[in-house]
Amino acid sequence: MDKVIEDHELETPDKQQAAKKSTLVSVAVNICLTISQVSAGIVSGSQGLIADGIHSLTDLVADFVVLFANQHSSKEADDDHHYGHQRYETAASLFLGVSLLAVGVGMLWKAGEKIIDPVPAGQIQIIALYVALGCLFAKELLFRYMLAVAERVRSSMLVANAWHARSDAASSLVVSVGIVGALFGYPILDSVGALVVGLMVAKTGWQFSWDALNDLMDRAISVEEHQRIEEIIQSTIGVRGFHDLRTRKMGDMILVDVHIEVDANSTVQIGHDIALAARNQIMKELPVLNVMTHIDPI
Repeated sequence: MDKVIEDHELETPDKQQAAKKSTLVSVAVNICLTISQVSAGIVSGSQGLIADGIHSLTDLVADFVVLFANQHSSKEADDDHHYGHQRYETAASLFLGVSLLAVGVGMLWKAGEKIIDPVPAGQIQIIALYVALGCLFAKELLFRYMLAVAERVRSSMLVANAWHARSDAASSLVVSVGIVGALFGYPILDSVGALVVGLMVAKTGWQFSWDALNDLMDRAISVEEHQRIEEIIQSTIGVRGFHDLRTRKMGDMILVDVHIEVDANSTVQIGHDIALAARNQIMKELPVLNVMTHIDPI
C-alpha cells in the first residue's frame, strides 16, 4: 500500500507543474486575443467580434480559476479535510460554469438588441475579418496544446479548459462567417453571429455547471471504470465474490467502497491480506484515492 501511495505522490508535482505551465500559456494567449478582438471590433463596428472578445475575456477569468484550484487541490489531507482537497477542482469547474452561463445570457440579450436595431450596411470594415481568422487559428493551436497536456497528466479540469478553447475556435468561425455576410451587405448576419456565440457560451456554462454539480453530489464513475474495478476484484487470489461496490468522484480521484467475500475458514490475517491485495491493485491501475473494504466470510 505504501508503494502505491508513493507513486501517486510522485505524479502530483508533475501534474501541478504541467497544469500551471499550460494555463499560463493560455493566460498570455487570451490576454492578446481579448485586446485585439475588442479593439478591432470597436474600430470595425463588428458586434460579433466584440462578443468573441468578451468570450476570450471569460477564458482569461477561467484560467485564473484553474490556477487557483490547481494550487489548492494538490494540498495534502489535514485535520479538516481527511480525504485531501481534490474537490477544489470541482468547485472551480462549477464557478467557471456559472460564470460562463451568466456571460452567455448577457451576450444573447445584447445580440437580440442589435438584431432588432441592426448596424447600417457598410459600417463593418474588413479588418474585423482578418482579426477573426487570426483568432480562430490561435485558439485551435491553443486547444491542441492544452488537450495534449491534459491527457498526459489525466486532469478532467484541464480537459474541460482545453475544450473551452475549442469552443472559442468554433465561436470565432461563426463570427468570421457573420462578418463576411456583413461585408457583402447583410449586417444583420454579424449580430446573428454574436447571437450564436452567446448560445455556445451559455451551453458550455450549463454543461460545466451540471457536470460539476453532479460530481459534488457524489456521482459514480464511468461504466468502463466501474467494470475494470470489478475485474480487478474478481481476479484477486482468495476472493470468492463481492457485493455493494460503490464509487464516487473526488476531483479527478475516485473513492471506492466494497464488500469482499472470502472463505469463512480463513484467518483474520488472510482475509485482511486478500482485501489489501485487491485494494493495492485497484489503486495501481486507476486514479483511486482510497478503497474501503469490508470482509464477509462465506
